[in-house]
Amino acid sequence: MSAEVETSPDKGHQYGLPGKPLARGPFLFGLIGGLGVLTAIAIGQMVVRSLSVIILITVAMFLAVGLNPAVEALQRRRMSRRTSIAIVFAGVIAAFASFGLAIVPPVSQQLADFVRAVPGYLTELGNNPTVQMLEQDYQILSQLRSFLTGTAATTLASGIMGAGLVVVDSLFTTVTLLVLMLYFLGSLHTIKVYLLKLVPASRRERTGALTEEILGGIGGYVAGNVLISVIAGVLSWIFLTVAGVPYALALALIVAITDLIPLVGATIGAVLVTGVAFLGSVPAGIACAIFFVVYQQVENYLIYPRVMKRSVDVTPAVTVIAALFGGALLGIVGALLAIPVAAAIALIIRETVLPRQDQS
Repeated sequence: MSAEVETSPDKGHQYGLPGKPLARGPFLFGLIGGLGVLTAIAIGQMVVRSLSVIILITVAMFLAVGLNPAVEALQRRRMSRRTSIAIVFAGVIAAFASFGLAIVPPVSQQLADFVRAVPGYLTELGNNPTVQMLEQDYQILSQLRSFLTGTAATTLASGIMGAGLVVVDSLFTTVTLLVLMLYFLGSLHTIKVYLLKLVPASRRERTGALTEEILGGIGGYVAGNVLISVIAGVLSWIFLTVAGVPYALALALIVAITDLIPLVGATIGAVLVTGVAFLGSVPAGIACAIFFVVYQQVENYLIYPRVMKRSVDVTPAVTVIAALFGGALLGIVGALLAIPVAAAIALIIRETVLPRQDQS
């Protein structure tokens, strides 16, 4: 009788011995490659669908970095960071509220005046001899009245509802942007420290110095851009008030907001305001056109270089190219972010790439 051999499973292979590795044939290679392609497509779709959220977060971080110098300036006056953030944030909310209070009443008033003036316009048309002859043959006024009370009223109602939804969506986006900006502003130092921990210890000090330089440039760019826009808005308000253009404050705020957009913003604001002035009177429109042409030359060659010379060290050609690429990629947001991003890239190239090239 043969002795029974007791077999105990090996501790290293308690679930059995591992089998042979899968054959690395063309099928497995193609399967892995296909899964990689599908994963890349899925990630791309996720980025595209969440692009609006990514842009919102980027803008909030950009604004937080831009407002951080103001917070630090208040901290140097022996204020706590929370108090400094509260003061700066209250100023931002006050700016948004002032813009809304200056824009909404004139627009609402002009719409109400237009609606009230429509019956008078129809009466004046009815008293015109030529229109009366056309009315006898083609019933133009009758068809116009039926259109205004029927199709136009329905279209106007749906348009008002759609405009209301746009306003609600814009208000929600603005509130979300302000909340994100507040969170980023409060935790900016923590975010910087955490991200620097991801850098190797041997390069951490140099990376921190470059980061501070980049953030300082972004903050200086935002502050300088806001200062230039404030100058444009104040001077436009003074001129429009003297020229007697209606709703001077609202139009000046439009000039200040559009002036934040690089390259084309000042021109857009000037065209809009000049067009409104022409609706009031031709002399006022001509005066506005002359004023904005002269002011833009002063801003481009005197104000902008003096304000921005200490903020971003970027040549004018690179500024224009960066703004064009940013606007093509992300619209107005891309144009706003392009110049400080170009300055950051130029700083990194100057401090890291060029020294290595000189040593090679």
